[in-house]
This record gives sequence, structure tokens and C-alpha cells, in this order.
Amino acid sequence: MTGKAAAPEWQVSPGLTLYPDALADMEHRAAAIHSGHAAERIWLLEHPPLYTAGTSADPAELIDRRFPVYDAGRGGRYTYHGPGQRVAYVQLDLTRRGRDVRRFVHAIEGWVIDALGDFGVTARRADGRIGIWCDDANGQEAKIGAIGVRVRRWVTLHGLSINVNPDLSHFGGIVPCGIAEYPVTSLAALGIHAGMADVDAALAHHRDHFLSTLSGA
Repeated sequence: MTGKAAAPEWQVSPGLTLYPDALADMEHRAAAIHSGHAAERIWLLEHPPLYTAGTSADPAELIDRRFPVYDAGRGGRYTYHGPGQRVAYVQLDLTRRGRDVRRFVHAIEGWVIDALGDFGVTARRADGRIGIWCDDANGQEAKIGAIGVRVRRWVTLHGLSINVNPDLSHFGGIVPCGIAEYPVTSLAALGIHAGMADVDAALAHHRDHFLSTLSGA
């Protein structure tokens, strides 16, 4: 049943959050949301350099284990997280927002595209390829954002990442999301001088539209 849901808590963590701590916190929050003992949450944070393996990860795509590798439990393959990358963990109760996982993922993609548009980036989806894409400084299609989610008992976990100004060489230890043919890029690599607060403000600006699309509004 879809009902009117209150706005999720908007949480921003300073510094770098260790991945195991974030995963445990997210699991605990998901259980509390399901039981009605906690509000939904959108959690913005950064991690120290690490790789996460989704449920479809191919060990052959872990090229150089230069950073810790964690099983994430989300969908998808290998992803890098690190300083300079905004990660947003989106924890919503889809029982109250429409039990449609495909719509949820599509809404997250649209949210990232809208937020990047505030910086003059023409971002887009790409048929058959996971993530958010744009043209890099050389005019080549490149990945600027990643999407990876899990849904348990209709409560969502994990979410999205946007490359603000990370060390892009760190992606070289993996085949990002199993896609070797295209590079990764960032706002900084596109010549856009934006900080985390700027990206957070853009996400906040488009948050209500993102949430409204979950109910088909």
C-alpha cells in the first residue's frame, strides 16, 4: 500500500567513514525502518580508498588489490570508493513509496542527472550500461556516477556515488562495474571546481522531485 511518507532524515557525516562501520549502521537502520522504529534516511558520506564487490562481481575484474576489498551485498560488480567521491546511501521504505524497484533505480539515476545538471554537466543513462555517463574533457563517453542498490523487506540499502574530485587512478585496480571500454571522469576532471557541500546542495535541491517520482508523481 502506498501512503504519504514523511521526508527522510538528511544525514551528512564529516571526514571519512570506514566501510564496515557504514555497512553495519546501514543494516541496523534498515531493520529499524522496517520495524517502524526509525525514520527513513539519506546518508551522505565519504570513505577511505577501498573496493566493494557486488553480488555479480567477477574476481577476474579485480586487477590490483591495492586497497581493502569488501563484499557489499548490493547488486552489481566491483566499485571504487574513496576521498573526493560523494556517496549517498538511500534508505527508504518502498512499502510506503510504491513497491517498484525498477522505478526506484530509475528515480535515483534521474536524481543524479538532475544534480549534475546544476554544474552544467549533461549527464545521461546509457542503454545496457550501469551508471551515469557524460562526455569527458576529450569528448569521450565516461562514467561519472555509479548506482548500486539492495532491497530487503522493501527497505532500500546502498545507493549512489558521484565523482567530485577523487584520484581517478584508483579506479585502475578494478574494471569499474565490469565495463572496461569506457573511462571514468569527475567534476574536477571536467574543469568544474565544486566541493562536497556544493554537490550536497544540488542533491538537496532535487531531493523532493526524486522522492515524488517514486509514487509516479
